[in-house]
Amino acid sequence: MRCMGDTKEVKIDPSWLAHLHGEFKQPYFQELTSFVRERYQNAIVYPSPKNIFRAFDLCPFDDVEVVILGQDPYHGPKQANGLCFAVGDGINLPPSLQNIFKEIESDLSRPMIHRTGDLERWAKQGVLLLNATLTVDAHHAGSHQGKGWEQFTDAAIKVLSDERENLVFMLWGNYAKAKGEHIDRTKHLVLESAHPSPFSAHYGFFGNKHFSRVNAYLESHHKKPIDWL
Repeated sequence: MRCMGDTKEVKIDPSWLAHLHGEFKQPYFQELTSFVRERYQNAIVYPSPKNIFRAFDLCPFDDVEVVILGQDPYHGPKQANGLCFAVGDGINLPPSLQNIFKEIESDLSRPMIHRTGDLERWAKQGVLLLNATLTVDAHHAGSHQGKGWEQFTDAAIKVLSDERENLVFMLWGNYAKAKGEHIDRTKHLVLESAHPSPFSAHYGFFGNKHFSRVNAYLESHHKKPIDWL
């Protein structure tokens, strides 16, 4: 599969290629590819091309246990790394991620051991850290919305909902809640709350206890809990 930003190979786990192969052949995806390639050639775009599908690459289809939905990649220098809410090692934690860590510490009554913002450690435990839109122009939030990414990530959510059982979907904020409307709630646990942004965290994100609820659900289905710390 050719990189959308240049001619190098995009790295995406083969299991996702198998489950989403039909999407890559759709006209909308061809148009999306052309748009993204043009933006990488003529503007500064985040994340780096090799990390566009990083969430899928780090978390193969059959390994997914938890899905956290974000909206856009961060649009500041060296921030976006292909995982929603995450930033590269050594980058200051964005306010939303700081609030996520605060809720984890409060919920689990233990301090965070890993203060890095990369979150790869979660992805490798089965947490799909999925943004609705996978690319963005530098300093222009939402600049790649409405170009086809949403349809692609909706397809990823739908195939997980349809073909897997007993997953947990964490939907924070109205955007994520709307994107999760078609999840089969008879087969999966859907946790909803306010967004961890400083503008809304005090209106229902803090105190949602989602992280302990995820682990209780996983353990009740004989699955390994996530080490959030």
